[in-house]
Amino acid sequence: MAKLGRNMVLFFLLWVAAVASGGARGQGTRVGFYSRTCPRAEAIVRSVVQSHFSSDPSIAPGILRMHFHDCFVHGCDASILLDGPTSEKTAPPNRQLRGFDVVDDAKAQLEVACPGVVSCADILALAARDSVAVTNGPFWSVPTGRRDGRVSLASDAANLPAFNDSVAVQIRKYDEKGLNAQDLVALSGAHTIGTAACQLFRYRLYGFPGAASGADPSLDAAFVRQLRALCPQNGDGARRVAMDTGSPNRFDANYYGNLRSGRGVLESDAVLWADAGTRGLVQRFLGIRGLAGLTFGVEFGRSMVKMGNVEVKSGAAGEIRTLCTAVN
Repeated sequence: MAKLGRNMVLFFLLWVAAVASGGARGQGTRVGFYSRTCPRAEAIVRSVVQSHFSSDPSIAPGILRMHFHDCFVHGCDASILLDGPTSEKTAPPNRQLRGFDVVDDAKAQLEVACPGVVSCADILALAARDSVAVTNGPFWSVPTGRRDGRVSLASDAANLPAFNDSVAVQIRKYDEKGLNAQDLVALSGAHTIGTAACQLFRYRLYGFPGAASGADPSLDAAFVRQLRALCPQNGDGARRVAMDTGSPNRFDANYYGNLRSGRGVLESDAVLWADAGTRGLVQRFLGIRGLAGLTFGVEFGRSMVKMGNVEVKSGAAGEIRTLCTAVN
């Protein structure tokens, strides 16, 4: 009962935050968009996510990452889902994405329940929220009403935030999408679940420029030994390592504690602590005494709503795809 009470309080705070930030209504989106045209839409997506998660928990961070990658290219229009020899799926940052089958499954069920009504872009946004919820994370109201794009090019994915971006580069990329430094730090917290391939951070463990030990000096020495055991210098670069080694399957604020302790796996995460500006935000998420605190669950939900409204297509723009993998 106590846990249920805490969850209800958190849900209420997320709802208030969404309304206060304008998140309940975005660029043509609104909470409850399908309440009349497809009232079971959200329940169907949630059921599909829960079903897939029960057999493969790795789909949760996969879908969350997919939504992020979708919104940073052409806005949140499901262009990431389109098949094709030169589609976004084929771009290097997207080749390891997981969860496409979850979206396809949800779409198939929705086409039976409400043919031609629910967009693939909305399915992906809802599935991302539900993927956080199934890993004990927050639950927030998702404004819907997006329409699907018709263009998907691998070349357009070249400017996605990368694993080795500096803070300045990350802030620039976020700013181009109308997102700020707090959104960057909040959304980076998604790395509290999921894994990273050794090839994305092994350069930090061996022969790091200017490091006598060979490892990035910002990394904790004991953590370096742990990562080297998992990712030998000449080992399999595709092997995957949890990005939050303390609680890899639970959506929580432990990620920020890892940054403070020199246990950020990706360089793009580690620099959030090294930079004075973003360090202050990390400290606020950690509840450092003397600073105005930020509640991770609330701020993550707020930033997800904000990101989910980046350059969305609505009204007469785009289309409602029959299949998420192909334009109509």
